[in-house]
Amino acid sequence: MKKKTFFMLSLLLTATIMFAQEENETRIPLIGDDAPAFTAESTNGTINFPDDYGKNWKILFGHPMDFTPVCTSELLEIAYMQSEFDELGVKLTIVSTDDLESHKNWKKSMETLSYNSREPVTIKYPLVDDRGVNIAEKYGMIHPSNNTTEYVRGVFIIDPDNKIRAISFSPMEVGRNIDEIKRMVIALQTTKSSTVYTPANWQPGGDVIIPYVKSGDEGSSMVANQSDPDLYQVSWYMTMKKMN
Repeated sequence: MKKKTFFMLSLLLTATIMFAQEENETRIPLIGDDAPAFTAESTNGTINFPDDYGKNWKILFGHPMDFTPVCTSELLEIAYMQSEFDELGVKLTIVSTDDLESHKNWKKSMETLSYNSREPVTIKYPLVDDRGVNIAEKYGMIHPSNNTTEYVRGVFIIDPDNKIRAISFSPMEVGRNIDEIKRMVIALQTTKSSTVYTPANWQPGGDVIIPYVKSGDEGSSMVANQSDPDLYQVSWYMTMKKMN
């Protein structure tokens, strides 16, 4: 009886460890986590991510396969906005689960297209070969309940310290809003450089929130410098600052 009990407990412990390992392998890295590192081949050569990009901001886009129309529209939009991301000091990396040869053919085809009545555009960012879905697994984009790649639709914004600062996922049917991704980067850069928060629907240049709050009675001042003309209070618990 003791041997049987010991055997069952051993099986349970083994199963628990295996499950925990599987969960860890497929878990989406959370905000504040280190960006999972990888080395892979791309249309721009070998990529050591995120180290190759140093102290820049970085965005990693996940794609389930090449030559899909929704993903094509996104990659073209990113290419048209490449200079805008450059101005923000952002390095872009595209990961797709097809192989490098397919990536090269997809890139070559996209660079001949006139999308949204615009001239063809040169794609400067790398398309990374993830045919073994190793990168997709590191970033938790493979659904544990099946082995398809349709969920490889994540966006990870990573700061200069290689910490993940924002995450979003979209279904295959819905194109991602590249303007919103850019806005998120600007908001993160603003909060980091100015030690402020951004309110709902914030747009670059809009008023921001002062994060330092005194606990206490209503009416207690939370404005650190009452003489600052750019500060104003919406409520005793909400102080705003004009960002002219």
